[in-house]
Amino acid sequence: MTSIHVRGMAIDSEGEGPPIVMLHGLGGTSNSFQAMVPALAGFRVVRPDLPGAGRSPTPPQEISVGFLVEMVESAAAHLGVHRAHLVGHSFGTLIAQHLAARHPDRVASLTLFGPILEPQDAARERLRTRAAAARQDGMSAVADQLIGSALAGATANDNPVAVAFVRESHMRQDAEGFARSCEALGQAEKADHRLIDCPTLIVTGDEDAVGPPSIAQELADKIGGAKTVILNRCGHWTPIEKSKECGKLLSEFVRGIPI
Repeated sequence: MTSIHVRGMAIDSEGEGPPIVMLHGLGGTSNSFQAMVPALAGFRVVRPDLPGAGRSPTPPQEISVGFLVEMVESAAAHLGVHRAHLVGHSFGTLIAQHLAARHPDRVASLTLFGPILEPQDAARERLRTRAAAARQDGMSAVADQLIGSALAGATANDNPVAVAFVRESHMRQDAEGFARSCEALGQAEKADHRLIDCPTLIVTGDEDAVGPPSIAQELADKIGGAKTVILNRCGHWTPIEKSKECGKLLSEFVRGIPI
């Protein structure tokens, strides 16, 4: 694996073959997908830490969905990735939807784990509150708050490693970067799904309170031909809670799509 910095983003790139670009969610990093990588042998897997997250510094300018789309597109071009399978988790799925709508020629397929649409008013207010909490109380308080609501009951009770990972992933975030990312999501608008024209796989958990099955189905209805999979006893952190299942689903899906 090679770790590089491109346009202010820390990016992990490994493997050879058709490219897969993976975009993590709010509070996540490139390591959100680490457990899925072995299932993607034969592909070039590119995983950035988005600006203000993980090892990537918080940029001086405002973070927005448009800014993140531009950064991902620019970094991919710098790496010689002009068309790729695009994968997202949570906030990363919204970024992926916008990228697929704006640049359909660059997206061979779309895989969305724990997908979201534009936040409703109550969710926008929660995101503003979370941003304020990160700035005032730090990431430890945010992490402890989210653990209780982001994971399935079975994960919380039976998988302490997953609980520790999600908590550590949040605690390693720069508080200001996380707060700005919360605000970016809180101001986000939906993508124009009429412009998404690629094979699409949507995967969510039956206990996902952020991207519930109803949202997954609504999104599938908006994207023609999209396939939906609901994972049992799974919360919002699908790539962590059900890493083997997610890796298998992604691998089988992308291997049938030429670039």
